[in-house]
Amino acid sequence: MAISISIGDLRAKSKKAIVLWLEGFREACCLHRVVFFCLSLSLSLSLSLSLSLSLSLSLDFTVQFLHQFDLTIIPFLINPLFRRSKALAVRTSQCFLLNGLIFLGSLLILNSVIIPVLQWILPNHCPQFDSLDLCAAGGIAKLFSFLHYVLVQLVYIFWFCPVYVLSIVLSNIWYSDIAKHAYIAMGRHELTAKPSSQSELSKSVSGTSINHELNKFVSSHLYRMIEFGEQIYSLLLLGVFFLKVFAAGYIPYIGKALNFVLLSWMYAYYCFEYKWNLTELSLDKRLDFFESNWAFFAGFGSPCVLAIFFFPTFLSYGVMAVLFPLFVLTATGSRAEDVINSRRRMWQGAGLGRLPIFYASDTLS
Repeated sequence: MAISISIGDLRAKSKKAIVLWLEGFREACCLHRVVFFCLSLSLSLSLSLSLSLSLSLSLDFTVQFLHQFDLTIIPFLINPLFRRSKALAVRTSQCFLLNGLIFLGSLLILNSVIIPVLQWILPNHCPQFDSLDLCAAGGIAKLFSFLHYVLVQLVYIFWFCPVYVLSIVLSNIWYSDIAKHAYIAMGRHELTAKPSSQSELSKSVSGTSINHELNKFVSSHLYRMIEFGEQIYSLLLLGVFFLKVFAAGYIPYIGKALNFVLLSWMYAYYCFEYKWNLTELSLDKRLDFFESNWAFFAGFGSPCVLAIFFFPTFLSYGVMAVLFPLFVLTATGSRAEDVINSRRRMWQGAGLGRLPIFYASDTLS
Protein backbone atom coordinates (compact mmCIF):
# COMPACT_ATOMS: atom_id res chain seq x y z
CA MET A 1 0.00 0.00 0.00
CA ALA A 2 2.81 2.35 0.91
CA ILE A 3 4.57 1.52 -2.35
CA SER A 4 1.42 2.24 -4.36
CA ILE A 5 0.97 5.59 -2.56
CA SER A 6 4.57 6.57 -3.22
CA ILE A 7 4.24 5.59 -6.88
CA GLY A 8 1.02 7.61 -7.10
CA ASP A 9 2.72 10.63 -5.56
CA LEU A 10 5.60 10.23 -7.96
CA ARG A 11 3.24 10.15 -10.93
CA ALA A 12 1.40 13.23 -9.69
CA LYS A 13 4.62 15.16 -9.15
CA SER A 14 5.96 14.06 -12.52
CA LYS A 15 2.81 15.31 -14.22
CA LYS A 16 3.10 18.65 -12.41
CA ALA A 17 6.77 18.91 -13.33
CA ILE A 18 5.98 18.31 -17.01
CA VAL A 19 3.19 20.90 -16.94
CA LEU A 20 5.44 23.51 -15.31
CA TRP A 21 8.28 22.67 -17.70
CA LEU A 22 5.94 23.26 -20.64
CA GLU A 23 4.76 26.53 -19.08
CA GLY A 24 8.34 27.69 -18.74
CA PHE A 25 9.15 26.64 -22.31
CA ARG A 26 6.09 28.51 -23.57
CA GLU A 27 7.06 31.64 -21.62
CA ALA A 28 10.55 31.58 -23.15
CA CYS A 29 9.06 31.31 -26.63
CA CYS A 30 6.78 34.33 -26.13
CA LEU A 31 8.88 36.51 -28.40
CA HIS A 32 5.86 38.75 -29.07
CA ARG A 33 7.07 40.70 -26.03
CA VAL A 34 10.10 41.72 -28.07
CA VAL A 35 7.73 42.94 -30.79
CA PHE A 36 5.84 44.90 -28.14
CA PHE A 37 8.99 46.71 -27.07
CA CYS A 38 9.83 47.52 -30.70
CA LEU A 39 6.28 48.76 -31.33
CA SER A 40 6.51 50.98 -28.26
CA LEU A 41 9.38 52.77 -29.98
CA SER A 42 7.39 53.18 -33.21
CA LEU A 43 4.38 54.41 -31.26
CA SER A 44 6.55 56.89 -29.42
CA LEU A 45 7.93 58.27 -32.66
CA SER A 46 4.53 58.50 -34.33
CA LEU A 47 2.95 60.25 -31.35
CA SER A 48 5.77 62.76 -31.09
CA LEU A 49 5.64 63.52 -34.83
CA SER A 50 1.86 63.89 -34.87
CA LEU A 51 2.00 66.16 -31.85
CA SER A 52 4.66 68.35 -33.47
CA LEU A 53 2.59 68.55 -36.65
CA SER A 54 -0.59 69.52 -34.82
CA LEU A 55 1.23 72.19 -32.89
CA SER A 56 2.77 73.63 -36.04
CA LEU A 57 -0.71 74.00 -37.59
CA SER A 58 -1.74 76.34 -34.81
CA LEU A 59 0.75 79.16 -35.20
CA ASP A 60 -0.89 81.60 -32.81
CA PHE A 61 -1.01 79.05 -30.03
CA THR A 62 2.58 78.06 -30.73
CA VAL A 63 3.88 81.62 -30.58
CA GLN A 64 2.14 82.29 -27.28
CA PHE A 65 3.24 78.98 -25.80
CA LEU A 66 6.87 79.40 -26.83
CA HIS A 67 7.21 82.30 -24.43
CA GLN A 68 6.27 80.07 -21.52
CA PHE A 69 7.54 76.64 -22.45
CA ASP A 70 10.03 74.80 -24.60
CA LEU A 71 8.17 72.77 -27.22
CA THR A 72 11.07 70.46 -27.88
CA ILE A 73 10.42 68.54 -24.67
CA ILE A 74 6.68 68.07 -25.20
CA PRO A 75 6.99 64.72 -27.01
CA PHE A 76 9.02 63.40 -24.07
CA LEU A 77 6.45 64.65 -21.56
CA ILE A 78 3.49 63.28 -23.50
CA ASN A 79 5.17 59.94 -24.05
CA PRO A 80 7.82 59.12 -21.43
CA LEU A 81 8.63 55.86 -23.24
CA PHE A 82 10.24 57.81 -26.09
CA ARG A 83 13.77 58.09 -24.75
CA ARG A 84 13.64 54.76 -22.94
CA SER A 85 12.37 52.88 -25.99
CA LYS A 86 14.98 54.59 -28.14
CA ALA A 87 17.72 53.57 -25.69
CA LEU A 88 16.32 50.03 -25.70
CA ALA A 89 16.44 49.89 -29.51
CA VAL A 90 19.99 51.27 -29.54
CA ARG A 91 21.27 48.72 -27.01
CA THR A 92 19.56 45.82 -28.77
CA SER A 93 20.94 46.95 -32.13
CA GLN A 94 24.43 47.18 -30.64
CA CYS A 95 24.17 43.58 -29.42
CA PHE A 96 23.09 42.37 -32.85
CA LEU A 97 25.80 44.42 -34.56
CA LEU A 98 28.68 43.23 -32.37
CA ASN A 99 27.66 39.62 -31.82
CA GLY A 100 25.79 38.95 -35.05
CA LEU A 101 27.39 41.00 -37.78
CA ILE A 102 30.97 41.26 -36.49
CA PHE A 103 31.48 38.04 -34.49
CA LEU A 104 29.34 35.57 -36.44
CA GLY A 105 30.17 37.36 -39.69
CA SER A 106 33.88 36.89 -38.98
CA LEU A 107 33.33 33.18 -38.36
CA LEU A 108 31.45 32.94 -41.66
CA ILE A 109 34.26 34.69 -43.53
CA LEU A 110 36.87 32.45 -41.86
CA ASN A 111 35.12 29.21 -42.76
CA SER A 112 33.84 30.26 -46.19
CA VAL A 113 36.71 32.39 -47.53
CA ILE A 114 39.95 32.33 -45.53
CA ILE A 115 40.24 28.58 -44.88
CA PRO A 116 39.34 27.56 -48.48
CA VAL A 117 41.84 30.10 -49.86
CA LEU A 118 44.55 28.77 -47.55
CA GLN A 119 43.76 25.21 -48.62
CA TRP A 120 44.12 26.29 -52.24
CA ILE A 121 47.41 28.15 -51.63
CA LEU A 122 48.83 25.56 -49.22
CA PRO A 123 47.51 22.16 -50.37
CA ASN A 124 48.18 19.20 -48.12
CA HIS A 125 47.00 16.38 -50.40
CA CYS A 126 49.02 14.66 -53.11
CA PRO A 127 46.54 15.12 -56.02
CA GLN A 128 46.77 18.88 -55.57
CA PHE A 129 50.51 19.02 -56.31
CA ASP A 130 51.64 19.57 -59.91
CA SER A 131 54.68 17.36 -59.44
CA LEU A 132 54.53 13.84 -58.08
CA ASP A 133 58.11 14.22 -56.84
CA LEU A 134 56.94 16.82 -54.32
CA CYS A 135 54.27 14.44 -53.16
CA ALA A 136 56.70 11.57 -52.85
CA ALA A 137 59.02 13.67 -50.72
CA GLY A 138 56.24 14.32 -48.21
CA GLY A 139 58.04 17.23 -46.63
CA ILE A 140 56.23 19.93 -48.60
CA ALA A 141 52.79 18.56 -47.65
CA LYS A 142 53.72 18.56 -43.97
CA LEU A 143 55.12 22.09 -44.24
CA PHE A 144 52.01 23.38 -45.97
CA SER A 145 49.80 21.68 -43.39
CA PHE A 146 51.80 23.25 -40.57
CA LEU A 147 51.64 26.72 -42.15
CA HIS A 148 47.90 26.33 -42.69
CA TYR A 149 47.39 25.44 -39.03
CA VAL A 150 49.59 28.32 -37.78
CA LEU A 151 47.86 30.93 -39.94
CA VAL A 152 44.38 29.84 -38.80
CA GLN A 153 45.48 29.90 -35.16
CA LEU A 154 46.90 33.41 -35.65
CA VAL A 155 43.51 34.56 -36.90
CA TYR A 156 41.91 33.12 -33.76
CA ILE A 157 44.52 34.66 -31.43
CA PHE A 158 44.69 38.17 -32.93
CA TRP A 159 41.07 38.56 -34.02
CA PHE A 160 38.55 36.15 -32.51
CA CYS A 161 39.91 36.07 -28.96
CA PRO A 162 39.97 39.90 -28.57
CA VAL A 163 36.50 40.19 -30.15
CA TYR A 164 35.29 37.37 -27.90
CA VAL A 165 36.53 39.11 -24.73
CA LEU A 166 35.19 42.48 -25.90
CA SER A 167 31.83 40.89 -26.67
CA ILE A 168 31.58 39.34 -23.19
CA VAL A 169 32.37 42.63 -21.44
CA LEU A 170 30.15 44.89 -23.56
CA SER A 171 27.29 42.39 -23.83
CA ASN A 172 27.00 42.05 -20.04
CA ILE A 173 26.72 45.84 -19.75
CA TRP A 174 24.23 46.06 -22.60
CA TYR A 175 22.07 43.20 -21.30
CA SER A 176 21.61 45.07 -18.04
CA ASP A 177 20.64 48.24 -19.90
CA ILE A 178 18.23 46.31 -22.14
CA ALA A 179 16.47 44.80 -19.11
CA LYS A 180 16.30 48.19 -17.35
CA HIS A 181 14.85 50.07 -20.33
CA ALA A 182 12.42 47.25 -21.09
CA TYR A 183 11.30 47.11 -17.47
CA ILE A 184 10.55 50.84 -17.45
CA ALA A 185 8.97 50.73 -20.93
CA MET A 186 6.44 48.24 -19.60
CA GLY A 187 5.20 50.88 -17.18
CA ARG A 188 6.44 49.17 -14.04
CA HIS A 189 7.57 51.72 -11.49
CA GLU A 190 9.02 49.44 -8.85
CA LEU A 191 12.42 50.51 -10.13
CA THR A 192 12.03 53.93 -8.59
CA ALA A 193 10.36 52.72 -5.44
CA LYS A 194 12.26 52.44 -2.23
CA PRO A 195 13.24 48.84 -1.53
CA SER A 196 11.67 47.20 1.48
CA SER A 197 15.06 46.09 2.79
CA GLN A 198 16.27 49.67 2.70
CA SER A 199 13.11 50.84 4.48
CA GLU A 200 13.68 48.27 7.21
CA LEU A 201 17.26 49.45 7.60
CA SER A 202 16.04 53.03 7.82
CA LYS A 203 13.59 52.14 10.57
CA SER A 204 16.20 50.23 12.52
CA VAL A 205 18.66 53.10 12.34
CA SER A 206 16.07 55.79 13.08
CA GLY A 207 15.60 54.51 16.58
CA THR A 208 19.16 55.34 17.56
CA SER A 209 19.72 58.48 15.45
CA ILE A 210 18.51 62.00 16.08
CA ASN A 211 19.39 63.59 12.78
CA HIS A 212 17.05 62.52 9.99
CA GLU A 213 19.54 63.28 7.22
CA LEU A 214 22.22 61.27 8.97
CA ASN A 215 19.72 58.44 9.33
CA LYS A 216 19.01 58.46 5.58
CA PHE A 217 22.72 58.59 4.77
CA VAL A 218 23.60 55.68 7.05
CA SER A 219 20.67 53.48 5.98
CA SER A 220 21.37 54.15 2.30
CA HIS A 221 25.04 53.19 2.63
CA LEU A 222 24.21 50.11 4.69
CA TYR A 223 21.78 49.02 2.01
CA ARG A 224 24.34 49.58 -0.74
CA MET A 225 26.91 47.54 1.17
CA ILE A 226 24.45 44.67 1.57
CA GLU A 227 23.49 44.90 -2.10
CA PHE A 228 27.15 44.90 -3.17
CA GLY A 229 27.86 41.90 -0.94
CA GLU A 230 24.93 40.00 -2.45
CA GLN A 231 26.17 40.75 -5.97
CA ILE A 232 29.65 39.43 -5.16
CA TYR A 233 28.20 36.32 -3.53
CA SER A 234 25.90 35.80 -6.52
CA LEU A 235 28.89 35.92 -8.88
CA LEU A 236 30.73 33.34 -6.77
CA LEU A 237 27.62 31.17 -6.62
CA LEU A 238 27.15 31.18 -10.38
CA GLY A 239 30.88 30.72 -10.96
CA VAL A 240 30.92 27.54 -8.90
CA PHE A 241 27.69 26.40 -10.58
CA PHE A 242 29.29 26.92 -14.00
CA LEU A 243 32.18 24.66 -12.96
CA LYS A 244 29.63 22.05 -11.95
CA VAL A 245 27.96 22.38 -15.37
CA PHE A 246 31.34 21.98 -17.08
CA ALA A 247 32.25 18.90 -15.01
CA ALA A 248 28.84 17.28 -15.58
CA GLY A 249 29.57 17.01 -19.31
CA TYR A 250 32.31 14.44 -18.60
CA ILE A 251 30.08 12.02 -16.68
CA PRO A 252 29.66 8.82 -18.75
CA TYR A 253 26.27 8.03 -20.31
CA ILE A 254 24.22 10.72 -18.54
CA GLY A 255 26.73 13.57 -18.88
CA LYS A 256 25.17 15.23 -21.93
CA ALA A 257 21.63 15.09 -20.58
CA LEU A 258 22.70 16.38 -17.17
CA ASN A 259 24.73 19.12 -18.84
CA PHE A 260 21.66 20.17 -20.83
CA VAL A 261 19.46 20.44 -17.73
CA LEU A 262 22.08 22.34 -15.72
CA LEU A 263 22.70 24.73 -18.60
CA SER A 264 18.95 25.32 -18.86
CA TRP A 265 18.82 26.32 -15.20
CA MET A 266 21.89 28.51 -15.53
CA TYR A 267 20.60 30.45 -18.54
CA ALA A 268 17.15 30.80 -16.98
CA TYR A 269 18.70 32.24 -13.83
CA TYR A 270 20.81 34.65 -15.91
CA CYS A 271 17.72 35.83 -17.82
CA PHE A 272 15.65 36.49 -14.70
CA GLU A 273 18.51 37.90 -12.63
CA TYR A 274 18.35 41.21 -14.51
CA LYS A 275 14.67 41.56 -13.63
CA TRP A 276 15.26 40.55 -10.01
CA ASN A 277 18.02 43.14 -9.73
CA LEU A 278 15.58 45.81 -10.88
CA THR A 279 12.91 44.71 -8.40
CA GLU A 280 15.53 44.64 -5.60
CA LEU A 281 14.67 41.03 -4.77
CA SER A 282 17.09 39.66 -2.19
CA LEU A 283 19.35 36.75 -3.05
CA ASP A 284 17.69 34.42 -0.53
CA LYS A 285 14.27 35.04 -2.05
CA ARG A 286 15.64 34.56 -5.56
CA LEU A 287 17.14 31.19 -4.72
CA ASP A 288 14.04 30.10 -2.82
CA PHE A 289 11.72 31.02 -5.71
CA PHE A 290 14.03 29.47 -8.30
CA GLU A 291 14.61 26.19 -6.46
CA SER A 292 10.93 25.88 -5.49
CA ASN A 293 9.91 26.18 -9.16
CA TRP A 294 12.79 24.28 -10.72
CA ALA A 295 10.66 22.62 -13.42
CA PHE A 296 9.40 25.97 -14.73
CA PHE A 297 12.91 27.43 -15.00
CA ALA A 298 14.26 24.25 -16.59
CA GLY A 299 11.63 24.73 -19.28
CA PHE A 300 12.39 28.43 -19.66
CA GLY A 301 16.10 27.81 -20.18
CA SER A 302 15.64 24.94 -22.64
CA PRO A 303 15.14 27.10 -25.79
CA CYS A 304 18.32 29.01 -24.90
CA VAL A 305 20.32 25.79 -24.68
CA LEU A 306 18.74 24.20 -27.76
CA ALA A 307 20.03 27.11 -29.83
CA ILE A 308 23.67 26.43 -28.90
CA PHE A 309 23.95 22.86 -27.61
CA PHE A 310 25.05 21.23 -30.88
CA PHE A 311 27.43 23.96 -32.15
CA PRO A 312 31.19 24.41 -31.65
CA THR A 313 32.36 26.76 -28.88
CA PHE A 314 32.81 30.01 -30.80
CA LEU A 315 29.74 29.51 -32.96
CA SER A 316 27.55 28.58 -29.99
CA TYR A 317 28.68 31.67 -28.11
CA GLY A 318 27.93 33.91 -31.10
CA VAL A 319 24.45 32.45 -31.56
CA MET A 320 23.71 32.73 -27.84
CA ALA A 321 25.00 36.30 -27.66
CA VAL A 322 22.60 37.26 -30.46
CA LEU A 323 19.59 35.45 -29.00
CA PHE A 324 20.20 36.21 -25.32
CA PRO A 325 18.85 39.81 -25.44
CA LEU A 326 15.58 38.38 -26.78
CA PHE A 327 15.34 35.98 -23.84
CA VAL A 328 16.24 38.79 -21.40
CA LEU A 329 13.39 40.88 -22.85
CA THR A 330 11.07 37.87 -22.62
CA ALA A 331 12.03 37.24 -18.98
CA THR A 332 11.63 40.93 -18.14
CA GLY A 333 8.13 40.94 -19.58
CA SER A 334 7.27 37.55 -18.12
CA ARG A 335 4.91 37.19 -15.19
CA ALA A 336 6.33 33.92 -13.99
CA GLU A 337 4.86 34.38 -10.51
CA ASP A 338 1.32 34.66 -11.90
CA VAL A 339 1.76 31.61 -14.14
CA ILE A 340 3.12 29.49 -11.29
CA ASN A 341 0.52 30.71 -8.79
CA SER A 342 -2.31 29.96 -11.20
CA ARG A 343 -1.08 26.39 -11.51
CA ARG A 344 -0.76 26.07 -7.74
CA ARG A 345 -4.34 27.24 -7.30
CA MET A 346 -5.42 24.53 -9.73
CA TRP A 347 -3.43 22.03 -7.65
CA GLN A 348 -4.92 23.43 -4.40
CA GLY A 349 -1.63 24.90 -3.22
CA ALA A 350 0.44 21.76 -3.73
CA GLY A 351 3.84 22.34 -5.30
CA LEU A 352 6.77 20.22 -6.39
CA GLY A 353 8.91 20.97 -3.37
CA ARG A 354 12.24 22.76 -3.29
CA LEU A 355 15.11 21.17 -5.23
CA PRO A 356 18.52 22.26 -3.85
CA ILE A 357 20.03 23.17 -7.23
CA PHE A 358 22.55 25.58 -5.79
CA TYR A 359 23.34 23.61 -2.63
CA ALA A 360 26.85 22.56 -3.70
CA SER A 361 27.58 26.02 -5.09
CA ASP A 362 26.25 27.65 -1.92
CA THR A 363 28.37 25.39 0.28
CA LEU A 364 31.57 25.94 -1.71
CA SER A 365 30.98 29.68 -1.95
